[in-house]
Amino acid sequence: MHHPALVAVDARVDPAECQSMADVRQGVDALDRALVALLAERQRYMDAAARIKPDRDAVFDQARIDDVVAKVLVSAEACHLSPDIAEPVWRLLIDRCIAHEFATYDRTRS
Repeated sequence: MHHPALVAVDARVDPAECQSMADVRQGVDALDRALVALLAERQRYMDAAARIKPDRDAVFDQARIDDVVAKVLVSAEACHLSPDIAEPVWRLLIDRCIAHEFATYDRTRS
């Protein structure tokens, strides 16, 4: 059984404690590296979905899209992430993941 490693976030200054733009940039860069690792893992779930779904018509699922966005907005509110950031970011992420999943589905079934 595969046990994924926890995503590490490099040491950084707390945003409330930042004294310079160098502190801010170091924190943003550290978080970006962690986000890339998380997005790569999310992409692997899209690869699994492409492998598991029985037909191409199952790749796009509007009800699931709406469910994911609704859950993200609840989490965003709890974490004080602006919905004006969360919603468009996740809608674009979902759109690109669906495109990736279609491409993976087609590549593995041809």
